[in-house]
Amino acid sequence: MLRELYIENLAVIEKAAIAFSGGFNVFTGETGAGKSILIGGINAVLGGRVNKDAVRTNAEKAVICALFDDLPDKTLDKLSEYGYGGDELSLTREISADGKSTARINGKTTTASVLKEIASGLIDIHGQHETHSIVAADSQLDLIDSFGNIAVSDYERAFREFSAVSRKIKTLLEENERRREKIESLTERLADLNPYNLKKGEEEVVVSELRRVRNAQTLSETVGRAYASINGGEEPGALDLLRGGKECMGEAARLVPEYEELKERLESVVIELDDIKRELSSLLPESTNDNLQRLSYLEERTSDFLRLERKYGMCVDELVDRIGRWQTELDELKSGEGESENLLAEKKRLGDEVRAKAGELTAKRRETAEKLASLIREELFYLDMPDVRVAFGISKEKVTIKGMDGAQLLISVNKGEEPKPASKIASGGELSRIMLAIKSVLAETDNIPIMIFDEIDSGISGRAARKVAVKLKGLSNKRQVLCVTHLAQIAAAANNHLLIEKTSDGKRTFTSVKSVSGEERKRELARIISGDEDELSLANAKRLIEKTQA
Repeated sequence: MLRELYIENLAVIEKAAIAFSGGFNVFTGETGAGKSILIGGINAVLGGRVNKDAVRTNAEKAVICALFDDLPDKTLDKLSEYGYGGDELSLTREISADGKSTARINGKTTTASVLKEIASGLIDIHGQHETHSIVAADSQLDLIDSFGNIAVSDYERAFREFSAVSRKIKTLLEENERRREKIESLTERLADLNPYNLKKGEEEVVVSELRRVRNAQTLSETVGRAYASINGGEEPGALDLLRGGKECMGEAARLVPEYEELKERLESVVIELDDIKRELSSLLPESTNDNLQRLSYLEERTSDFLRLERKYGMCVDELVDRIGRWQTELDELKSGEGESENLLAEKKRLGDEVRAKAGELTAKRRETAEKLASLIREELFYLDMPDVRVAFGISKEKVTIKGMDGAQLLISVNKGEEPKPASKIASGGELSRIMLAIKSVLAETDNIPIMIFDEIDSGISGRAARKVAVKLKGLSNKRQVLCVTHLAQIAAAANNHLLIEKTSDGKRTFTSVKSVSGEERKRELARIISGDEDELSLANAKRLIEKTQA
């Protein structure tokens, strides 16, 4: 339970130390006295969002401290998990005037998110906003699942797996599209290049040969003359003359041995010149027709080289390297095209699993919704809505993380009227009672030890107010209940009545909170009843306390 709440420099509250009792605690006070500030302070100490504007003017910081005892097992487990021991829980939130905030658990600094997680199972706060949100369509599935303790984790796992595979397929399909475009581009390139059968170093060889072939006539004449000079014809050539000279020197060497060296040198020249003659012979063209055909081929090949270099922006040797890489890339791209088929099969399997599990959820929700509607109807009968009809409309919707169901709380408060969405037809007072009825039913299944109701009495009075008071009192038998109220019937039912008062010294406004009992409590109830503290109002207040407590 929440045992103590300390607030310092929060809006108009300079300092307030509030002690709570078990059971039913109520706050009353004039409008604007600061009741909403108390709820805001509790929200802040539970890890909610804070604003620097909440800090009292001219103060450096606001401080809110809450002390809890008799903690539920879930909270004790979380405290142990985060390394906080003890049977009591102290939560502190400091809000600086510059907007920064500090959180502490049992005196140790922590983050607001950890504070929020630790406190998540302690308090359930219901204000006017929650009254409307609890009957909104998007809250109904959570309401049914919570009441029926319907496990959705197995379905959520299947749905997340299905979603992950779907995203992967989408990504893969996009990649496949890019792959197809790349395959088409590479295939087109290779189809253009492969017929040329390019080879590294070929360009240099072809250009060199083309140069020779284009000058074949001149080369033929000059090489022919060189060949004739060496080989001879009608007249002896250089080779014949050298051979004759070599023979002469051979005879001279037989007579004078010292000439043998000169003979050998001439013999070497003859051998070298004979070799040159054979090479010149190989350079002589075989026929003019052959030269013309070769010239045509070489010029066409050179033209191909130039066209490809202009088109692809690289020389022949670079193209040969690229062709090899492009072919490897194309082979790899083609080998990866079958992956999407496996994923599509997995998606179908998971889709079938999701639909099956969603169908199971639907069946459980329909069964639970009937029980929940029946119990809410019983609560509303008691809360002075005798003609009410309650049902949950379960509709088939798009498959989401919550299943394939849509749910809407349908209410009819008058005889002869068909049930319609509660958010559209219920008045403020009816909405308050619907919310209280729902919370009363859920109180049987949840384990949250503290419930706070901020102006649950909106739009109700008379007998309905008395029954709401009895219902709140009944809830406080199982948990601690805190309630901000403007109704005497509800305030009279409290175990602990806390009065919020606003005063001023002419310069500043101050808000104080104190527990009232006896005559002081009667005067506060009299003020709520009639706005006055005359004898009749005081007598009515006394009778109300006695009747309600009885």
